Amino acid sequence: MATRRHVLAGLLASSLPRLSWADAGSPTFVAAARDATGAFALHGLSAEGAPLFAIPLPARGHAAAAHPLRPEVVAFARRPGTYALVIGCASGTVLARLTPPEGRQFNGHGAFSQDGSRLYTSEVVAETSEGRIGLWDTRSYLRIGEFASGGIGPHELRRLPGSELLVVANGGIRTDPEDRSKLNLDEMRPNLSYLSPEGELLEQVELEAEFAQNSIRHLALAEDGTVAFAMQWEGDPADPVPLLGLHRRGSPARLCPSAETEAYAMKGYAGSIAIDAAGERLALTSPRGSVVQLFAGDGTPLATHPRQDACGVAAAAGGGFIVTDGGGAVSHLTDAGMRPLQTTAAAWDNHLVRIA
Repeated sequence: MATRRHVLAGLLASSLPRLSWADAGSPTFVAAARDATGAFALHGLSAEGAPLFAIPLPARGHAAAAHPLRPEVVAFARRPGTYALVIGCASGTVLARLTPPEGRQFNGHGAFSQDGSRLYTSEVVAETSEGRIGLWDTRSYLRIGEFASGGIGPHELRRLPGSELLVVANGGIRTDPEDRSKLNLDEMRPNLSYLSPEGELLEQVELEAEFAQNSIRHLALAEDGTVAFAMQWEGDPADPVPLLGLHRRGSPARLCPSAETEAYAMKGYAGSIAIDAAGERLALTSPRGSVVQLFAGDGTPLATHPRQDACGVAAAAGGGFIVTDGGGAVSHLTDAGMRPLQTTAAAWDNHLVRIA
């Protein structure tokens, strides 16, 4: 039974003004970075890439998930990690620290439900790399359950636009829990798994046998349900394999090759992927190759642009893409090429996350 104190506390809480993203400076993007002193922080950026806030992190960050309604971000440790911080971007404070169950590791990514009431986290069983999706109640940020990811080594997971269905990039790589050495490269089976919010496996797509060593890592989603996925090749480095794939539910996955010289420029490694607001362009970054590749929405290769240590990429508010790199630059990529916007003291990490 609710006490008078609880009722009064509830009435008081409901009467308090709710914070919005405007209270945090209306950031368009968030990204993790390392500053000149070696300290790590989560940064909020404007639509033009200008820094708005920086909130300290205890160690190197990887990706983040932005709450759809509240000015909150869950910042994930570099995978495999054991921390995820819920950060209040308006107050600049840590609201909660998430810790996976014993024997589990976070794998760098998470996603919110449409209404923001639930957080899904990408995880592995440390000893076997079997994939799990953790479930968290965002009122308290307490863990409320988990289910299988549909494969080994899940990395990014996203919620399909306009639905509660999840798509998970299961990379297929089993790793040593201590030193991250790769243990099963000859037996890899990466896949895309589509899951209900209750964990039911609705559909699963694997790559053809010749591309079984192409680990599916990152995802970009179009409004029409197309899933674009970025891969990292674990096979012979002399093979100029495609690193971009496209999928629509009910169809086989389709890989999108570049010209051989352009494929070699990526050095077998796609770091991040994004699709523009119109669904007409895709961008694929390679920090190892120090290039960004631009594709048409149907996967046709268009151009390769050099950018030292480029990795973070997200759709720009006015069209094209915003690209961040390890040298501190923030650039705008369009069909016309790469245009620098900002130069900061921050060495940007892997991902640039667009706030919906």
